[in-house]
Amino acid sequence: MDLEVLRRKTQSESEGISFSEEKRKYLSLLAKEYPSIPAVCREIINLQAILNLPKGTEHFMSDLHGEYEAFHHILNNAAGVIREKVDMLFMDSMTAGERQEICTLVYYPVEKLELLKQKENLTPQWYKENLGRLVTLAKLLSSKYTRSKVRKALPEEFSYIIDELLHAQPDEDNNQSVYHEKIMDTIIDIGSADAFIEALAILIKRLAVDHLHIVGDIFDRGSHADEIMELLMKYHSLDIEWGNHDILWMGAACGSEACIVNVLRNNMKYNNMEILENTYGISLRPLVLFAERTYPKMTPMKAALKAVSVLLFKLEGQVIMRHPEYDMQDRLLLDKINYMQGTVKINDREYAMQDNYFPTINRFDPYELTEAEYELIDQLRESFLKSAVLQKHVRFLYEKGSIYRCYNGNLLFHGCIPLDEKGEFDGLVIDGVKYTGKAYMDYAQKMARLAFFQGGRSELDFMWYLWCGKKSPLSGRNVKTFERAFLKDESTWEEEKNPYYHFYLQEEVCKKILSEFGLESEQSHIINGHTPVQVSSGESPIKANKKLIVIDGGFCKAYQKQTGIAGYTLIYNSHGMRLKAHKPFQSIHMALMENADIDSESNFFEIEPQRVMIRDTDKGKELLENIADLQLLLEAYRDGSIQ
Repeated sequence: MDLEVLRRKTQSESEGISFSEEKRKYLSLLAKEYPSIPAVCREIINLQAILNLPKGTEHFMSDLHGEYEAFHHILNNAAGVIREKVDMLFMDSMTAGERQEICTLVYYPVEKLELLKQKENLTPQWYKENLGRLVTLAKLLSSKYTRSKVRKALPEEFSYIIDELLHAQPDEDNNQSVYHEKIMDTIIDIGSADAFIEALAILIKRLAVDHLHIVGDIFDRGSHADEIMELLMKYHSLDIEWGNHDILWMGAACGSEACIVNVLRNNMKYNNMEILENTYGISLRPLVLFAERTYPKMTPMKAALKAVSVLLFKLEGQVIMRHPEYDMQDRLLLDKINYMQGTVKINDREYAMQDNYFPTINRFDPYELTEAEYELIDQLRESFLKSAVLQKHVRFLYEKGSIYRCYNGNLLFHGCIPLDEKGEFDGLVIDGVKYTGKAYMDYAQKMARLAFFQGGRSELDFMWYLWCGKKSPLSGRNVKTFERAFLKDESTWEEEKNPYYHFYLQEEVCKKILSEFGLESEQSHIINGHTPVQVSSGESPIKANKKLIVIDGGFCKAYQKQTGIAGYTLIYNSHGMRLKAHKPFQSIHMALMENADIDSESNFFEIEPQRVMIRDTDKGKELLENIADLQLLLEAYRDGSIQ
């Protein structure tokens, strides 16, 4: 019996409804969509055919950190896949330079055509040759999809014409070839070739990647996270696993004061104030004016950074005191400062501070805000809540995002599954209930969604905990912001990692984690971001006998010296898995002027013994359930129980 039917039968029996009655009601609803035997048969045949097509190509990327140009280019070149297809098709008929130029034409059709026009290179013969090449490339990439799916991907204005060109069939008198040649000639003659090239380029990029996974950290460090968000909002099919930097911005947009001041401090630290003021319309003027009054001997920006840091430690302290279950009392350090000696006591040891001038801290109540600080935080909170662009971007993160995702047998999450020192699942005790493993991830996801849709104090506080909590699945370390800001002794800056980052090297631990999420297949993997892979030091991103892949390769320029590369793209297609390690991207300008591309090294680390078909995917399981339901309807039509 079909699993979904069995589930419905069990549910109906538990509700005291006979199975036959429940089945009849369900089939009557299904019959409205498929009102005849031929309609049911057509759909069964269609779905059975789809099951036997190769699975679509998935791309996985993480830790983009605002690096818009590199990310944009990798989306355009499909992590080098388009260049591979061009080389495969035209190796013998085009030079390397010609092949690279047609790749650039696919990546940036409007801009490249404009440059070629300025050089007066666009002749009718050029158009005819390159239109033919683009159609050939689109044919190759569309071959693994149903004609229906390709039609849905076609740009509307040229959908009929492109459909005709993609599905040309040889015939005895070569009539179709002549017909298609005349189509090309007409497109050129009526001045529509540029728009047609742009439409073909859009289709090629759409077909090269069926689904995109962003495994966390779109925001912070780099300065153009907003532009990345705009790109993602236009992408045809994707999901996002929230990173700690994403959840911080989400918490700020929900109104968490502790998240807001962390966002401000991060953007000052990385000199990214432009995204706040110009894109999101969040004025820093109230903060700067407050800082100038409070620290008149400092430059405005240094004063603002110090003011927001003190405000941060006050607000974080209030959250920690409200939630003893977070077990973060060791982060309460404002009350451990000796203002006379200029030291702070941490774990029974005194450390010298770089600065001991804190005019806004009441030594008898160090976590209480001054009246001016209350007024400032109210202004900042209102700015974040009323930023239309920020709210739009965060709503998209909620629509497409989650703490974790199980997809086609793989487990995706940004940070970690918290473990204890023995390698057992760990987590938090909330209201007498200990949440660990999958239950903890589900609880975290529920709280994150409630923070946006209800905005209660506990939920907002938990958003801050997800950003930096000791056992947060998005953080996975003991964050030392105070020490890094104020202490001279750099040994205090070290941030201890969750035991997960020790145990995830062990295959058995990874299998245990996968099993916790219902993934028992030998082909299942954990896919992580968050921790940059030290490639230059010999670290491998593939761990635990291929059960875990870390795909943070250093998109962020600040990490590229230590990683030795400029990001990873994990590619999972019907033949298996491979990692693309990218070299630094120069610029879109260089790509246009010199046809420069991102060089990427490919490592095909797991080849499937048999080609993976749609029937082997999550979509395939859904289609099999649909087929089972349709077969029930077909039987009901034939025995007369449904007219």
